Amino acid sequence: MGATAPQHIKSFYPMKIVSACLLGINCKYDGGNNRNEKIISLLKDEILIPVCPEQLGGLSTPRSPSEIRGDRVYSVEGEDLTENFKRGAEEVLKIAKLYRIKEAIFKDGSPSCGVNYIYDGTFKGVRIKGKGITTRLLEREGVRVISEKDI
Repeated sequence: MGATAPQHIKSFYPMKIVSACLLGINCKYDGGNNRNEKIISLLKDEILIPVCPEQLGGLSTPRSPSEIRGDRVYSVEGEDLTENFKRGAEEVLKIAKLYRIKEAIFKDGSPSCGVNYIYDGTFKGVRIKGKGITTRLLEREGVRVISEKDI
């Protein structure tokens, strides 16, 4: 039998998965965070479950910047990190299923969490319309994913 969230948690509080960096956790590729006070203010009324797909996929913090090129994820040095990103996405999906999460708030632009845009894989700061690896998986599984900019 699979693990389930405690009933007292599931019953009383709305829960969302959130990019951990938005809650001030130092998990960005450069060791910093993307602390967002609007997201943090949601903690008054909701349970926010912080996730960092890159860390869950086995990557360290800090780590080299990564971008999506086609269907693969590469570091700035050219290392193919696609399997780490897929593994991290699968781990986030496990958390979403465990807590029956219906919505996630993610950091736009991230190769894992991008919602509206990602970077084009040239490491020149060029944004393109697209979604990160974790966002794609969660949306396929019926989880609504919104950008921190939509809060």
